[in-house]
Amino acid sequence: MKITYTRIGDYNLPNVILNSPSNLQINKYGRLRLDYIKENNKSLYTTLLMKNELTNHLISVSIEAENRLNSLMEQYKNSDKLLSEKGKMDNQIEWVKLINNYKNMAEEIILKELIYV
Repeated sequence: MKITYTRIGDYNLPNVILNSPSNLQINKYGRLRLDYIKENNKSLYTTLLMKNELTNHLISVSIEAENRLNSLMEQYKNSDKLLSEKGKMDNQIEWVKLINNYKNMAEEIILKELIYV
């Protein structure tokens, strides 16, 4: 790899170009993972940062967490008859309570499996 330099005043500065970021976004789970590795796994954080892989790591955690959340919610909906559309029409408040409870359970599973590892 050949590095080129630009002379500015008395200094030779390297011509460094950052890789263009992907169009994928880091979601809540990616930000939680970032906070966790910053505080609890500084060696991994530093390694990912030096190799310019931190963003890719956070995006992959975000995608994996979203996929896991969707699959868990589908499993919960299929296993509980009260989460059907009929259950939603019969008693909306109970349906919302149940769906929020299942979502909280799924998020706890995701945090233990993917974020705080």
